[in-house]
Amino acid sequence: MRVLLTGSDGYIGAIVGPDLIAHGFEVVGIDNRYYSAGWLYPSSDPVPMSFRKDIRELTAHDLAGFDAVVHLAELSNDPLGQHDPFITYKINHAGSVSLAKAAREAGIRRFVYTSSCSVYGAADGENEYVDETTPPNPQTAYAECKVKVEEDIGAMAGDDFAPCFLRNATAYGASPRMRFDIVLNNLCGHAKTSGKIVLTSDGSPWRPLVHIRDIAQAIRMSLQAPEEAIRGQIFNVGDTDSNYRIIEVARIVSETFPGCELIVGQSDGDNRSYKVGFDKIGKVLPGFQCQWDAEKGARQLRTLFDAIHLSKEDFEAVPFTRLKSLLLNKERELLDSELSWTLPAV
Repeated sequence: MRVLLTGSDGYIGAIVGPDLIAHGFEVVGIDNRYYSAGWLYPSSDPVPMSFRKDIRELTAHDLAGFDAVVHLAELSNDPLGQHDPFITYKINHAGSVSLAKAAREAGIRRFVYTSSCSVYGAADGENEYVDETTPPNPQTAYAECKVKVEEDIGAMAGDDFAPCFLRNATAYGASPRMRFDIVLNNLCGHAKTSGKIVLTSDGSPWRPLVHIRDIAQAIRMSLQAPEEAIRGQIFNVGDTDSNYRIIEVARIVSETFPGCELIVGQSDGDNRSYKVGFDKIGKVLPGFQCQWDAEKGARQLRTLFDAIHLSKEDFEAVPFTRLKSLLLNKERELLDSELSWTLPAV
């Protein structure tokens, strides 16, 4: 199967591309390279050939000859989305729907869209689990776009087009294209470089977590599954046992990094809290099972940080935080108001 992977040079894409290649897929990458300076460590894994291209510019002609699209390339978290909701909608919603239309026009049958459990937003009930049947309750522009893309691309499903939607839990884990603006990675970075974790809240909200290698597994199995099993389907990606309060994640990290001090703050008014059920994906995609949990992920990151002697300067470097990267490139006028490069592809 020949797969076009958007966001191939990103945090998750740097893991997904090699995983698909290792399992016999032919992969070509597309990436706008907003974060191209962000290499944390070298990897010997084979990577797909990739091209710099904005998803908003892709046409059916560009997509000719592919059997599937795996779509990762969007503005990637709540702070980034909230910074400029208008451009978030143009890229994450309109850009993604345009890409799906071009894929269908090009005769591509499979379209795997990476959505997010953030669509659940603020869930009712302390002990209630939300699942794929729960109405979304998005609290941010990022999450609202995810819901709109699911709706609009889902409406395109038919005998000739089989999209599916993977609502990933909050990602974590080691990647050559590292991100330090997501919770477990961020806490591990603080623990390693300062010996201290300072929560700006009381840590009471719930979040489901999933390792990026388990996300890669879900993507691969979605491509391998019969079309009729995944056409138009939404799958939460994670493990029901990997729902954590933020304070629990902080304690796991502090225990993994000996001598780390944990300081807990007060409630910050953020009402995003949700516990997610993940039963469906294992039933529809037999064999899917998460191989990672927060404890194992924290140990992986400690091993990596020790091996590369992660410094405070590394941890705080602009390329490893998405919003910092885009703001710096805009300040330098390398990106315009539409987040398009002002320099030609080279």
